[in-house]
Amino acid sequence: MPRGRYSLHDPHDHTPLAQEHFHCAPGPSGWRYVAERTTPGGDHAGSVDLTLDELGRPIRLELHAGAWQVRGAALDGVTWVRTDPTGTHATEGTVRAHAFTAASPAFLVATALLLRLTPRSPATRVRLVALTDPVLAPRTVDQSWALVNSEAHATDNGPLIVDEYQVSELDTGEQHAVHLAGDVVLSAPGIELEDLSDPPSAFHDR
Repeated sequence: MPRGRYSLHDPHDHTPLAQEHFHCAPGPSGWRYVAERTTPGGDHAGSVDLTLDELGRPIRLELHAGAWQVRGAALDGVTWVRTDPTGTHATEGTVRAHAFTAASPAFLVATALLLRLTPRSPATRVRLVALTDPVLAPRTVDQSWALVNSEAHATDNGPLIVDEYQVSELDTGEQHAVHLAGDVVLSAPGIELEDLSDPPSAFHDR
């Protein structure tokens, strides 16, 4: 069960945004990621609880940012309920999309698990509901993912396979690289892995 800490920063000016203390593991249903987020000053800033089924679909999502909350799942696309800080109003939404995405590194792993790309796969289009900080406002985004490289690196615990994905934002044409090792993000825009206590879980069957 990998446990560790990510630092999150603004990908443009590198302003520190948060620390995300996480643990994740494959389970009977698929994969689960749980994390607590703190501000650079150490105050509680939110949490992530994401469970995927064996096909990589989100069967349970609970996301907190400040006093905002979203609960969601894959149901006729993806469905969610967003609750305001007072707790007096809740809004529901359903979109024909494949999954969710948000600032947490968990969602990069989740998208990779959903797509199950190989280096021979063509670039694959995916529609996601992005829950954007700081109020978890939902918006629909279209991305293209391609696995451009997969390399095995020798470690004390055996080979570690590192996958390099090219992710394209289809509305802007912006492209960026995401490097994953199993269910851990090694690097991505705005994300740095600061600490890891156990090896990543391997999902490769190629």
